[in-house]
Parts: sequence; structure tokens; C-alpha cells
Amino acid sequence: MSDELFAKYRELIYREAGIALTDSKKSLLISRVAGRLRELGLASFAEYYHAVEDPAAADERGHLLDRICTNETHFFRDPRQFLYLGDEVFPRLEAAAARDGKKRVRAWSAACSTGEEPYSLAMALRNRFPLSSGWQIEVVATDLSNKVLGAARQALWPIDKAGDIPLHYRKAFMLRGTGRQTGKMKVGPEIREIVSFSRMNLNDPVYSLSGTFDVIFCRNVLIYFDKESKSKVVDRLLTHLAPEGCLFLGYAETTTTISDRLVSIGPNVYARVPQGGGADAVAV
Repeated sequence: MSDELFAKYRELIYREAGIALTDSKKSLLISRVAGRLRELGLASFAEYYHAVEDPAAADERGHLLDRICTNETHFFRDPRQFLYLGDEVFPRLEAAAARDGKKRVRAWSAACSTGEEPYSLAMALRNRFPLSSGWQIEVVATDLSNKVLGAARQALWPIDKAGDIPLHYRKAFMLRGTGRQTGKMKVGPEIREIVSFSRMNLNDPVYSLSGTFDVIFCRNVLIYFDKESKSKVVDRLLTHLAPEGCLFLGYAETTTTISDRLVSIGPNVYARVPQGGGADAVAV
């Protein structure tokens, strides 16, 4: 792959997904796309580029983006943020319900990968707000990759991932496989029924979601965007964040240089800047 052709791939990927590939990512692109060339019986990266740049080749561009995306995740990743949910966010939701009488929580896991994050959110929510309490729980999970969404919907993992799940959640919500499923575990039905999955591109100008969310997880995603794209993504996320909602980012991410509409309130947790107040209006 020539540098000129790599530049064309880079421009296409940026245009489609907002992912900014640096020069150092050329070898990564080659290694991840080579397998697709073999599957399609194509002889060169140039031939594949001509295939994916065709305006009618939306499905194939989806395959390309599937291979470019890095899908690293695990259950209850970043434990400090789950502690913050339990210690700070959930009590505020309970107080609001006592005041307004609305026992409903909506959470969104953006860039959900293979599902560990939204299922972790659902377990934490259902543990705090059991079905018998009358609370309505909804977790919306989205990702750019159809491949990982397919895996997420199955809700099935090797049993060796069980160690990532706190014991009380594991006993309450996970099923151990038997027979042909020995060595695997599956999320129980009471958790699966409150999580829905759909494909969504964070680079799209408008997100195909209805309503707002009390909690938005968009972790370890902004690191793949340049400053301009990060700012646009955060602005679009804010259109779906409830007035008192919280945005959770990854530990390597911050909104400091890309948005003046958010203030830090916890471990990479952000809330809207209060009306009439600056960034110092909320204690960190």
C-alpha cells in the first residue's frame, strides 16, 4: 500500500466514521484489511479501495469499519465509575423519584462493543432498582460495528470472564452453561430484557435515538477522533443527556479543551454547567 493510497483510505474512514488514523496506523490498516481482500478474492488494496469508495457500497464500507474499530472491553471496567453510580447517581435518581413520582431510569452505552458495558450497567441498575420496586429500567446500547453487535446480542462469553463480575452480581444475574455450553456463561433474561442494541455511527450529524438519558457512557471512544470531531460528538451527546444527567468518559479522555458546556463532577464523570454558573459552579 503506497502512502498515497493510505491517505485515500484515511480520508474515507475519517469521512465515514470520524476516526482519525495517524501515519503510524498504516501497518494496522494493512493487517486488518488484508483478510477482507482474501475473502473477496481481490488482488490489491487499490482494488479494494475502488470497491469501498463506490457510493452504492455502504455494506462493504461497514465491513471495512468493522475491521478498523478496536473493540477492547470487559465487565465493570473502570470500577471507580461504577462506585460513583452507586454512591452519587443512584441516590439522586431516588430523590428525584420521591419528588416527582417517576420511577424510571434510562442509560445509553455508546460504542458498546461486545456488550460487557451495557450489561454491567443493567446489572448495577437492576441490583439497585429491582423489578419488585416498580422502577422501569432501560439500557440502550449502540455501536458502529455490526459484528460486535451480533456478539453482544448473544450475551454469551467464556466462563473465564466471570472474574470481572462482582460475586453478588454474578450469582444474581449470570447463568453457567451446561452440556454443549459448558465453559460458557450467559446473561440472565431479567437483564437481557432491559438492554436493546442497534447500530449507530457517532459521526452522523443526528443520532437516531428518542428522548434523553440519565446516564450516558461513551468511554474510550473520543481518543479515536481529532479535536473537531470530538467537539461535535460531545455536542450531539448533550442533545440526549437529561438536564440532571451524567456523561461518563474513559480515563484517557476529557472535555476540558473541547466543550465549555460540561463540568467535571467525578472520576471522568461530567454534568452540564449550571445556568448562570461557570466551570467552577460545581465542586469536583
